[in-house]
Amino acid sequence: MLLLPLLTFAVLVGVWSYVHNHVAPEFPAPGETWEHAKEVLAAPFYDNGPNDKGIGWQLLNSLARVGAGFGLAAVVGIPLGFVMGMSRGVQMALSPLIQILKPVSPLAWLPIGLLLFKAVNPSAIFVIFITCIWPMIINTATGVKAIPQDYMNVAAVLKLGKLELVRRILFPATLPYVVTGMRLSLGIAWMVIVAAEMLTGGIGIGFWLWDEWNNLNVSSIILAIGVIGAVGIVLDLMMGWAQHKLDYTKR
Repeated sequence: MLLLPLLTFAVLVGVWSYVHNHVAPEFPAPGETWEHAKEVLAAPFYDNGPNDKGIGWQLLNSLARVGAGFGLAAVVGIPLGFVMGMSRGVQMALSPLIQILKPVSPLAWLPIGLLLFKAVNPSAIFVIFITCIWPMIINTATGVKAIPQDYMNVAAVLKLGKLELVRRILFPATLPYVVTGMRLSLGIAWMVIVAAEMLTGGIGIGFWLWDEWNNLNVSSIILAIGVIGAVGIVLDLMMGWAQHKLDYTKR
């Protein structure tokens, strides 16, 4: 099971060494990067002031922004998706606007956030909110529309009110769709926060990466890329676990 992944990484290290030795000698060697990574990761939570913090603090700040924007998007997007799925009129009213705004790059909203909030942190959260909300709305609405008509007939026979209909039928039946939308949103948000922080500065893994580039510390950049990827995998595994547990079709 581990042979092929190890072979892949061995090939990557070989290519990396070739680049260092024959293409770009200024590019750090794998061994040099490894030693630097051990040094940085040995004290991830040191704090020498606002402009000199360990990589652990950088990650926590980035995760906090992602969590805030992701949570706000869930609070707004999931109920809106339910309303769109239940009401053809609401769907017809909102679908054109969503189709126009959905393809817009999340970073295009960053100047709007800076204009509205005049601060880096809420602007970054605003960008994550915009990033996350579209998959949540669309997947939730799709899940509601995919509910078998038999379920709705049972609700009619039981004379369920709107809230009871959502609580007892719509929400459990659409939960796999909802979690899928959340999983997609979280993956995109983690990519976007890095780019947003590179542009806005402050504290965060994206800013740390860009600051290391300004210091010409390529080993730190490679470490940051590895750490960002590892955190992304952990976030996706967490959402995948939740998706599996909440999917009633797999029970």
